[in-house]
Amino acid sequence: MPTAIEFFKLLPKTNCKDCGQPTCLAFAMLLANQKAKIDDCPHISKDSKDALEESSAPPIRTVVLGKGSEVRMGGETVLHRHERGFINPTAYAVTVSDKENIRNRIETIKKLRFERVGMVFETDMVSVRCDSGDPKVFRDAVVLVMELWEKPFALECCASVLESALSAASSRRPLIYHANTENFDDMVALSKKYSCPLVLRDPNMGSLAGLADKAKAMGVDDIVLDTGAANLKECVEKHTIARRAAIKKRFKQFGYPLMNRVGSGEYAVAIAAVSTMKYGSLVIFDDLKSYEALPLFTLRQNIYTDPQVPIQVKQGLYPIGEPNEHSPIFFTANFSLTYFTVRADIEKSKIPVWLQIVDTEGLSVLTAYSAGKFNPEHVAKALNDSGVLSKSDGIVVIPGLVARMSSKLRELLDREVIIGTTESRDIPKFLKNLKPPR
Repeated sequence: MPTAIEFFKLLPKTNCKDCGQPTCLAFAMLLANQKAKIDDCPHISKDSKDALEESSAPPIRTVVLGKGSEVRMGGETVLHRHERGFINPTAYAVTVSDKENIRNRIETIKKLRFERVGMVFETDMVSVRCDSGDPKVFRDAVVLVMELWEKPFALECCASVLESALSAASSRRPLIYHANTENFDDMVALSKKYSCPLVLRDPNMGSLAGLADKAKAMGVDDIVLDTGAANLKECVEKHTIARRAAIKKRFKQFGYPLMNRVGSGEYAVAIAAVSTMKYGSLVIFDDLKSYEALPLFTLRQNIYTDPQVPIQVKQGLYPIGEPNEHSPIFFTANFSLTYFTVRADIEKSKIPVWLQIVDTEGLSVLTAYSAGKFNPEHVAKALNDSGVLSKSDGIVVIPGLVARMSSKLRELLDREVIIGTTESRDIPKFLKNLKPPR
């Protein structure tokens, strides 16, 4: 990414303020921090714009699979998550053979679905593999997969069989897996003809770079690289070499998303975990069990959560149980961990409650209060906006950590406000001892 001074040199330097900034240097600083777009400057010359766009493009190309429902890979700009955060999470695909019962297989894959801290985890793709060797059987299998599966998919077969399926599936922009030194020309021709992304595979990093350079020269832009990593050591080494070369050295031949084909079983999941932590954009499994998928999806969530932006729950009213017009009203911050902890402890009590979540920009209760983002006025507005005060005449329960704002909140709401527990784990006992409003 260019520095602010490098951006500034290509700007018109008129300080016209048409970009919304007081000076061209201020605008250049926003560009360098990716907080503004080049198009925001209406006076930049075409040559300067082209130069800026080329120099500011991510060192890892963004490759989009699918139409409508998409999987985005690449687009990364850093080696380490804490520098700026990673962008496009690793996609997980499960194989569908053209020789098996495809309906049953797709249904099984769809069941790999979990909810955790308000987020839904599920399989991102399928990979349709030609085990029959028959172009008609493979094409029919792909057509059926397209009927049953709305998300992106990959096609795995030899070039002689692939075209029959691509002619039917190209509108969905599948990923072609894969080209190597032996079938390179045929696979590149199909990728260009049907405008589909192409995987290049070679276990030799030098040869892989050569294939990428050659494919680019022949007009294929959307490339995914398979380093052929056979074990954990190779996965770490090859992925690190590729990412460092692309980010630090701007080595364009490695400036593409990386992937692994890992088979099935414990070792396959281990390689997938390493790939997720070390720059992998796609992992294709032969099979994936639910007990393998959940920890893997959880790992991915942790890796691809921006460390500078806490996981948040949307501000709103969340009824727990079946609260009525006399049920108590709790409120808390929208930090995800706070919400799910409080909710779980309320549910343990078996007592219906209106739970109001207040937008604190993902900060916890005490942190938000200290930062002035969780004050009586803010809370009162959230309660009024949600309409909970008209749904219930119940007692408003304030988190014990911010007890000092109870009197002001009581004044703003003209409602009985009592101080709740300091620790969430004490909520069940508190609710069972709670007296109805006077």
